[in-house]
Amino acid sequence: MDTFLSLCQHRRSIRKYSSQPVEQEKIDYLLRCALMSPSSKRTSPWEFIVIRDEVTLRALSDARTYGSAMFQTATAAIVVALDTSLSDTWMADGAIAAEHLLLAAEEQGLGACWCQIYNREGAEKLVKSLCGVPEDRTVLCVISLGYKDEERKTYDLDKLLYGKIHEERY
Repeated sequence: MDTFLSLCQHRRSIRKYSSQPVEQEKIDYLLRCALMSPSSKRTSPWEFIVIRDEVTLRALSDARTYGSAMFQTATAAIVVALDTSLSDTWMADGAIAAEHLLLAAEEQGLGACWCQIYNREGAEKLVKSLCGVPEDRTVLCVISLGYKDEERKTYDLDKLLYGKIHEERY
């Protein structure tokens, strides 16, 4: 990608993956990007769990009634867990780190999709159980990863919702 705009334009939620495993170097790259994400007062309340085990990945597809089926074909996933005692902005901090993961995945030629876990009935309990997340941590989301087995149209820059932009005042 030659520009950040181009990276954002091409990054789409991918829910179907090929069976090609994600290389460790690419996982490491994504994690370094996430570890550099900003957080309030540099509290860094996030922690990441890399999941590669096929049985665990497939079980993650049951986390939600709708919205977690992509783990059926994902070859990796990253759980974004947070220590909510470190900051009252833990949710924003976790979301920024997750977005770093999503953009880094696109840059590396991978597909990725955010699966909301926090505040979804039963989802957090399942993820904590499957992934050994301590009880004092909150799971915000799980990012599915893999090589794309579907193509999504890029964003059409002419069709962006420019009417949602305001200058000086609403």
